[in-house]
Amino acid sequence: MQHVGEWWTLLILHDAFDGYTRFDQFQENLGISTSMLTARLKTLVADGLLERRPYQTNPVRNEYVLTDLGRSLRPVIITLAAWGNSRLTPEQRSMILIDTGSGEEVEPVVVDARTGRRLDDSHAYVFTAGPAAGPAMRARYPRTRATTADAARTT
Repeated sequence: MQHVGEWWTLLILHDAFDGYTRFDQFQENLGISTSMLTARLKTLVADGLLERRPYQTNPVRNEYVLTDLGRSLRPVIITLAAWGNSRLTPEQRSMILIDTGSGEEVEPVVVDARTGRRLDDSHAYVFTAGPAAGPAMRARYPRTRATTADAARTT
């Protein structure tokens, strides 16, 4: 969550999804200060979202390439962009997602992989405490009908 909640980090990841890999590319595109970009890239590398690879030896220059973990955040960023666009008229949108085959604009939605049902129905889906939840999480999310039914099936 720390990556999704930090503005510069989201913008850097978005640029990485667009194919940017070099420090100067990120800096020029985002207008971010050198110190802020350095700090954010270090964090993204340390947390395993980007990998630092040398592309030049004299002087040493590195590029920042998405890892599998970093690439796995793409749906989250797409969903955030779609949420933002849904509040704008088509004429107000500065960026849209299109199907590369047809060129048509797509409307991203989040669905349950098992059923294909949309997850934006707040009455059909709720959070509940998971297996690793501590006392505070269990107090926040008491057992629901679904987890009670699951527990009954396993006993």
